[in-house]
Amino acid sequence: MLGLGIIGWIIIGGLAGWIGSKIMKTDEQQGILLNIVVGVIGGLLGGFLLKLFGVDVAGGGLIFSFLTCLLGAVILLFLVKAVTGRRTVHHR
Repeated sequence: MLGLGIIGWIIIGGLAGWIGSKIMKTDEQQGILLNIVVGVIGGLLGGFLLKLFGVDVAGGGLIFSFLTCLLGAVILLFLVKAVTGRRTVHHR
């Protein structure tokens, strides 16, 4: 994904973050900027995890980069939800 440049990271990251937020049902809480951040950090997290399992992430291409970002975004959102929990206040 390094060959895409900063614009590629923003586009792929934004798309992956948005789809990841739809999967994890956090889309209502996120704007476009947060979707981009989640997707880019998700890409780094997904790439790191795939390398741990011996997957060569360097020459994967555009679709593989997107799927790596999506995987990382979903994992990141899952972890954020697990740590923060559901902090809704119930009024009676």
